[in-house]
Amino acid sequence: MAQWNPFEEMESLRREIDRAFEGFGGRAEPSRRVAFLPGSSPRRYPLVNIFEEGDKVNVQALTPGLDPQSLNVDIMHNRLTLSGEKIGIPGDVRPEAFHRSERASGRFVRTVDLPVEVNEQEVQAEYKNGVLLVTLPKAEKAKPKQISVKVA
Repeated sequence: MAQWNPFEEMESLRREIDRAFEGFGGRAEPSRRVAFLPGSSPRRYPLVNIFEEGDKVNVQALTPGLDPQSLNVDIMHNRLTLSGEKIGIPGDVRPEAFHRSERASGRFVRTVDLPVEVNEQEVQAEYKNGVLLVTLPKAEKAKPKQISVKVA
């Protein structure tokens, strides 16, 4: 006989509500996901900075403790998705040996909307010192055009 888990029920309900609201589009704020553990306060992981610099968009994602081999960077329809896995505590450490455990671990997925259209074919990503750096060149149609004014 299966046991009832209220956290699974609430997570399933949250996903259904998210799907219903995605049809309306234009949310002011991305939905908040519970990171790693049920019952944790809502938080996004990884924390990101997104800024434009000339003809490119830069994304810096704070990802300390990440297993670089598990990292995935995907882009589709002007949405950047970062996923991977944070390494947990070694398996040989007994739970009763902990005095404090504040660092979450496990799989994560974070999707962000980009401010402009980008050239998906020329995206570059680099993982350095616990920070994921993604460089996204702007699409030609997203770049500003200088229009000369004719004087009559």
